[in-house]
Amino acid sequence: TPGPSGKIMLLPESDPNATHIMIATGTGVAPYRGYLRRMFMEDVPNFRFGGLAWLFLGVANSDSLLYDEEFTSYLKQYPDNFRFDKALSREQKNKSGGKMYVQDKIEEYSDEIFKLLDGGAHIYFCGLKGMMPGIQDTLKKVAEQRGESWDQKLSQLKKNKQWHVEVY
Repeated sequence: TPGPSGKIMLLPESDPNATHIMIATGTGVAPYRGYLRRMFMEDVPNFRFGGLAWLFLGVANSDSLLYDEEFTSYLKQYPDNFRFDKALSREQKNKSGGKMYVQDKIEEYSDEIFKLLDGGAHIYFCGLKGMMPGIQDTLKKVAEQRGESWDQKLSQLKKNKQWHVEVY
């Protein structure tokens, strides 16, 4: 399957202490691998990452986890700057007993995610475009439970350039 093409997803580097919430399904994790290497491995002049990178990865089972060792090593080396949550649809169950998808993980951590977004965090989505409706439904449901309008929140995130979608 072809990966993301066209406009390359770029990491906003204006604030090295920003929070980046990265949501991927399958091979959609590839661009984030590049970001994370830049944050944690490369010696980049004028850019020392001091923020939080939080990766949510959804795949069918643990055999399909890409770059798992690399991501796990960041967890050990940079526990204050990296979080990694996996949704394994064939191996894990969500709270209602169904398959665990990436949106179930988003819902599980929705309080933190919404607080981070309110504080200016960037959120990225990369993977097959079929991932977005379920995620959007979950975010809308969570917003409503919090007494917020998702449409308003989404347009604000887009206006602030905090919302980044690269699906294919």
